[in-house]
Amino acid sequence: MYLLELGGEDDAFAAREATSAATGVRRIAPGLAVANAVNPERVRGLAYTHRASDLLGRTDADLETARALLETAPLDREGSVAVRATDVHGSTGVSTARAERELGSILVNRGFTVDLDDPDHVLRAAFSEGPLEGGGELEADAETGDLFADAGAEADSLEERVSVCALGWLAAESVRDFGDRAPTDKPFFQPGSMDPLLARAAANIAGARPGATILDPMCGTGGGLVEAGLVGADVVGTDAQEKMVRGARENLEHFLEPDEPSPTGVGRGEWAVARGDGTRLPLADDSVDGVVFDAPYGRQSKIETHRLEDLVAGALAEARRVAPRAVMIADRSWTSEARDAGWELEAAFERRVHRSLTRYVLVLERREPST
Repeated sequence: MYLLELGGEDDAFAAREATSAATGVRRIAPGLAVANAVNPERVRGLAYTHRASDLLGRTDADLETARALLETAPLDREGSVAVRATDVHGSTGVSTARAERELGSILVNRGFTVDLDDPDHVLRAAFSEGPLEGGGELEADAETGDLFADAGAEADSLEERVSVCALGWLAAESVRDFGDRAPTDKPFFQPGSMDPLLARAAANIAGARPGATILDPMCGTGGGLVEAGLVGADVVGTDAQEKMVRGARENLEHFLEPDEPSPTGVGRGEWAVARGDGTRLPLADDSVDGVVFDAPYGRQSKIETHRLEDLVAGALAEARRVAPRAVMIADRSWTSEARDAGWELEAAFERRVHRSLTRYVLVLERREPST
């Protein structure tokens, strides 16, 4: 069993992304989840999970019970250690400095030496208290497809307040280099470009990994393709505007052409971008593993021959033709159009950007015809 330390404010979305690197993911407290197994290489590429640790045990979120747990837990390793403690969102009031000292003393008493600079092992101690809320996950109306917060489920979860201290041996950490790829710092920038954290998470959920091919039929500046390529996927993009095609090529060349491995430790994916209509893709059926795209916002399409509704509906139909999975980001619910195109809504999330913009993330799985 593994402990996952989630990042950000939306644990439900973070846990969904974590399933691209772990199996049996289950949230246990604000900011914390457990998993049956993890792929350390994939954890390095997660946006909203910071660390995965081999779970030693868990108890209530206070230092005394954490001490008792560590004093009695079986330890299957030896050498030098460092203890790193965190109080998730400051929810427990536990002094992390005191926790590190006292838990470290127990490990010394059990035969370990302390090395704060370059230890053989790092013990993570995560303290968290609060309700297990639904976060930004949404439900879809069975008839209309409209998205809404599941108020009943959230009310139930608000009654379930939890108090958890989880101890684990650090196994993998995500690479926190997203600030190096802020939209305004890329070679080509346009207002409204998606931040790299959300782009990475969407790419991961769509199935980006070494050996996979990810398509963005409305690639814009190429931010989603960059993030998919940096976790090893080969990427293909199209856009209706020649300006965007040139800019996406510039960004992809900058981030995916270097010979050295990606910061996540894998080889950078191959890439190709061309001008094209997302409703008429020059690709064979089932030719890619996943699709991720940021649908146009507002009321206007950038393709003069399409209304926005027709563009999105056509892109969804084409995405279903070429891939079994898609992740769509938009400023409104397009669930009816997705369902009409033959998609099943696996999950939906609400991501507030600022007062005037909320992004919706739809995770879509191909619906096979009934026999």
